[in-house]
Amino acid sequence: MSNTKLETKLVGNISGDFFIADYQRGYRWKEEVEMLLNDISEIEEGKNYCLQPIVVKNVDGKYELIDGQQRLTTLYLIQKFTKIYRPKIQIKYTISYETREDSKNFLENLNFECINDNPHNIDEYFINEAATIIKNWFEKFNNENQPKYTDDDDAANDIQTKLNNKVHVIWYEVDAEENSTKLFTRLNIGKIPLTNAELVKALFLSRNNGIDDQKQLEIATQWDIIEKELRNDNLWCFITNEDVENYATRIELIFNLMANKKSSDKEQFRTFFYFNDKIKGEKNKADVWEEIMRYYQKIKEWHENFEVYHKVGYLIATESITLQQLLNESVDKTKSDFQISLNEKIAQSINFNKAYADLSYDNDKAQIAKMLLLFNVETIRQKKDDFMRFPFERHKKECWSLEHIHAQHSEGLNKDEARKEWLLNHKQSLISLKDEKLSDIIRRCDELISKIENPNDKSNVGDIFDPLFTDVVKCLSENGETEEIDTLDNMALLSTKDNSTLNNSTFDVKRNRIIAMDQTINYIPVCTKRVFLKYYTQSADNQLHFWGKADRKAYIQNMNDVLKPYFAIINKTIEL
Repeated sequence: MSNTKLETKLVGNISGDFFIADYQRGYRWKEEVEMLLNDISEIEEGKNYCLQPIVVKNVDGKYELIDGQQRLTTLYLIQKFTKIYRPKIQIKYTISYETREDSKNFLENLNFECINDNPHNIDEYFINEAATIIKNWFEKFNNENQPKYTDDDDAANDIQTKLNNKVHVIWYEVDAEENSTKLFTRLNIGKIPLTNAELVKALFLSRNNGIDDQKQLEIATQWDIIEKELRNDNLWCFITNEDVENYATRIELIFNLMANKKSSDKEQFRTFFYFNDKIKGEKNKADVWEEIMRYYQKIKEWHENFEVYHKVGYLIATESITLQQLLNESVDKTKSDFQISLNEKIAQSINFNKAYADLSYDNDKAQIAKMLLLFNVETIRQKKDDFMRFPFERHKKECWSLEHIHAQHSEGLNKDEARKEWLLNHKQSLISLKDEKLSDIIRRCDELISKIENPNDKSNVGDIFDPLFTDVVKCLSENGETEEIDTLDNMALLSTKDNSTLNNSTFDVKRNRIIAMDQTINYIPVCTKRVFLKYYTQSADNQLHFWGKADRKAYIQNMNDVLKPYFAIINKTIEL
């Protein structure tokens, strides 16, 4: 079993002899010193403050300081200054340097009243710099209009009191067999800090954990199982919208959820302290671990339940509610009551302050995106095919965007290559209509394509393209309509990756591209695929090349039918 030791310590209780091995550079903090003093000074009443972990290894009764030299040295200097005003203060630790013995003496004999202007080495230079910053920080309050402290004595008393009673460090004592150099490299050179997950793990698996070896082995095994299962992107994207790149270990997300730690939380180690405090209040650490397991098993149960998977997945994807809130609300509910609650939350998520027919691309993109996502999710859920589940991981990874089913504007087509591609695509659609009346339009397309391809003739391409664009769109629009339709009935979800030629294409061109994409590994949202395959339009005279009024009406009718349970809750329907 692990022989690490993990606990929290107040700065005033840090004691022992620390040494810095030769693989580390010396003390280098400057502006960080003032930042630390400001943070300590601003600790609110009833609040605590936690510093980054101090990582040590016990070597023959002394502590090898693997990580935390900068913090521990700065704290030493701050206490040395406050000792001027509080002589009875005891600094209970020393810091020495394996290859720089004079630096220890310099640190201990530093005189704030007469800081040496001629340092003998780089260590002394930075210690002098930090000492000057500390001295100036305390003195500056007398020069401010509304000083925080009356004088240096008052400031020294406040800072030292907070160091003794409010400022904690996470004390992480590693195994005696740990390779110090490799650990230092991982924590510093590689810029991979100790995470909340690593610290929580140490709470359960360190030598002072209070549980037997068999339970430790069980916890370690379950830990690995959870971590492995969370490597399944479908499970991960079901419970969170966070990027996996933010997590060195994915199990940390579970701990963050339990501790209600948000990604924006400034208290970096909130999660660790949540479990640390919880364990202090429990008789048996095994009970706390069992609580973690029950929490995770509930998430797994939801993920495996076809109905709950789709409803919870949608609510999380649209940030309508957090998973933590749902878990809390589910505690006192029966399964049927929980399902009713989910339905109500989904209905509320699309209960906008305007009629759905009035939603516009320019002003209501987020609302339209919610509607279409729910339409896709519910289309799959209501089919009740256990082998077909909505892929939340693809929705989040591939950055689906809101696209016009039939586009009629040329925004973004300002480069010749994009214009050429657009003309080639639409020329094929015009040819497929087999209408002799379109021969002149096709000829104009060929002429402009030739002009674009001619390196010696680039004049007036834009002037020629714009009217030609209008004429082509008119030919490929129902009844020759050229007015852009920015409403819900002309919108679909699609991952186009900023392809302006596709974004600005008419229905027929997009339809051909969607069919081609569907024949490869590309995933097409089910409702988007049905739009371009004319699944919703059942009329006998269905025209495959256009997206017209009948198509839009049928599309909305199907959306009404699919989302009817939620519209019934909020008593709304989509009307055209």
